[in-house]
Amino acid sequence: MTNSTKKPPVWFWIVSILALVWNGMGVIAYLARAFATEEMIAALPEEQQVEFLTEYPAWYTAAFAIAVFAGIFGCLALLLRKKWAYSLFIISTIGAIIQHAYLFMNVDMPSLVMPVMIIVVCVFLIWFAKNATTKGWIS
Repeated sequence: MTNSTKKPPVWFWIVSILALVWNGMGVIAYLARAFATEEMIAALPEEQQVEFLTEYPAWYTAAFAIAVFAGIFGCLALLLRKKWAYSLFIISTIGAIIQHAYLFMNVDMPSLVMPVMIIVVCVFLIWFAKNATTKGWIS
């Protein structure tokens, strides 16, 4: 394997770390949903209990898992300066689009801000990884 010869600027590292934190919160949200017990759900406010008690199809849960785990591995790849971050971000974005398309069509959401922001961040990370590869910061 060859290492990149060009040193990335400081803002590359800042964006990569912020992206890792962002995707880490996604992983936490997924794990909280996947492993919530009845006692944990009962302790939540009523409006949040409804969210946890909603049954989603298995493919939705799979899309959610793919989106968050491909995203966090993509961020780790960025920090390791590996160009396969780009592919992982594409996979993450596809998972997020599938997940949120289901939500947009089937769930009455009070606000679209967060779902739209998630898609925008996913698309940004694809561009960011491609740009970093083009500039030789990752290889």
